[in-house]
Amino acid sequence: MAQRPSKPGGAAKGRLIVLEGLDGSGKATQAGLLVQSLAARGLPVRGITFPNYKSDSSALVRMYLAGAFGSHPGDVNAYAASAFFSVDRYAGYKADWGEFYAAGGILVADRYTTSNAVHQCAKLPKAGWDGFLDWLFRFEYGRLGIPAPDTVVYLRVDPAVSQRLLAARYAGDESKKDIHERDAAYLAQSRAAADYCAARFGWRTIECAAGQGIRPAEEIGREILKIVLEGSG
Repeated sequence: MAQRPSKPGGAAKGRLIVLEGLDGSGKATQAGLLVQSLAARGLPVRGITFPNYKSDSSALVRMYLAGAFGSHPGDVNAYAASAFFSVDRYAGYKADWGEFYAAGGILVADRYTTSNAVHQCAKLPKAGWDGFLDWLFRFEYGRLGIPAPDTVVYLRVDPAVSQRLLAARYAGDESKKDIHERDAAYLAQSRAAADYCAARFGWRTIECAAGQGIRPAEEIGREILKIVLEGSG
């Protein structure tokens, strides 16, 4: 049976919807479309993105992804790297979106704790994934007290497609990629970890690839909206 991290006692009253997937899977585009669709229905909704590069709370994340602590993802262990991202989320919860959520607002997140699950598991042998995942969700949802997602939608793409989309995004300039994006083997392992997490935690999976590219954004968006509206009752 799929397991899902539970919310801590006294959790806020809002709803948190997370869009997860490899780099280039269209998370930002789909988050924007979903916010528009829910707002058009008169629902209180806002989008949030992690890492929050506009905040000082992401300083360690930015240093890590830029290679300040090593040029390969594995140069920073899964637990240390996770802490960088976790602090950024905690800061956002306390200083930005927590009150909106507590008042019953709907949050659409482009990445969340789920990204730590995917990208940091990729650094570990598979035998260590369950232990890491248990630690991660206890740490963020229990110890830090940020809300657990109500719905996670996993936008599934092949790593080769992801790499082609990233190359197009950066116009072929490899120097613009972060240390995750530059490492094809790491992205492939991240995809394996994402598939594992989706199965274990019951994430809703949408197959996004079409040939060498991605299906039309509007088509994927309709599937996401259907999932979200089904879960609103």
